[in-house]
Amino acid sequence: MTTREIRYLEAVREAMIQEMEQDETIFLIGEDIGAYGGAFQVTHGMMEKFGPERILDTPITEMGITGAAVGSAMLSMRPIAEIMFMDFVTLASEQLVNQAAKIRFMFGGNATVPMVLRTPAGSGVGGSAQHSQSLENWFVHIPGLKVVMPSTPYDAKGLLIASIRDDNPVVYVEHKLLYKMKGAVPEESYTIPLGSADVKREGRDLTIVATSIMVKRSLDAAEQLAAEGIEVEVIDPRTLKPLDTETIIQSVIKSGRLLIVHEAAKTGGFGSEICSVIAESEAFGYLDAPIVRLAGRDIPIPYNRNLEYHAVPQVEDIVEKACDLVKARI
Repeated sequence: MTTREIRYLEAVREAMIQEMEQDETIFLIGEDIGAYGGAFQVTHGMMEKFGPERILDTPITEMGITGAAVGSAMLSMRPIAEIMFMDFVTLASEQLVNQAAKIRFMFGGNATVPMVLRTPAGSGVGGSAQHSQSLENWFVHIPGLKVVMPSTPYDAKGLLIASIRDDNPVVYVEHKLLYKMKGAVPEESYTIPLGSADVKREGRDLTIVATSIMVKRSLDAAEQLAAEGIEVEVIDPRTLKPLDTETIIQSVIKSGRLLIVHEAAKTGGFGSEICSVIAESEAFGYLDAPIVRLAGRDIPIPYNRNLEYHAVPQVEDIVEKACDLVKARI
């Protein structure tokens, strides 16, 4: 494959373009995705390439966007719905949770909903409490939905193509701060199987399971920890549902310690699920210290930049927790 460096948002755009070029049933629907190019410019230039019949600009109606996607998916189309901020998926939840997630089951497999709901999540851009949430675990809880959270440009393209081709509804979560991140991405089309975790860095002393932007911060922390002689293994689940539990379990068996890092609020967050996976597996007997969760504070995201910074885990927080955990023993 021919590889070059592109930004995360360009990888997402390229995935959509390549799939739309080879499958006429795929179309985009959302607010300001046409002439404006999307709130974060992910769909820039796609209106000119595919026209208004396949790049559908809508009024401000998240339930309408999602409902149109669900209905068209049942009629053999493959819609990609964009919700401008993940916070606004709350307005689309009836269609996503009560319709998209249930239809295949309720129709005995005779109807499918092959749709992708793309949405940017997370803090760091001064969006305040109503534009900065990480709600991924809400949808992990819903049977019938798949949840994807890529952390690199390479993963973003491969996972989105796999999501578009999947015959089930997929919630595809992009972090705002990752959009400008550059990485090596093949020009050709490729897929990454949903339910396949990636070991971003190998280590022996501690396992860190991190999602989305926290993967990058965990890797930065691992570099600092390596200078102190602590070798950290960083695992990115990539898809929260389906979850590759075996990769996580085998890493914890090797290291004997587990730190889970995510941006969403700690209470009810995805870290709790990882804790349960380890507690119910053979890895539990290999633990040399209690499992530690490092997550967002249980508060709305503040607008003030300094407060916003301290509301979610940063590199220095990961370093501190990792050092404490390596020294701890049961």
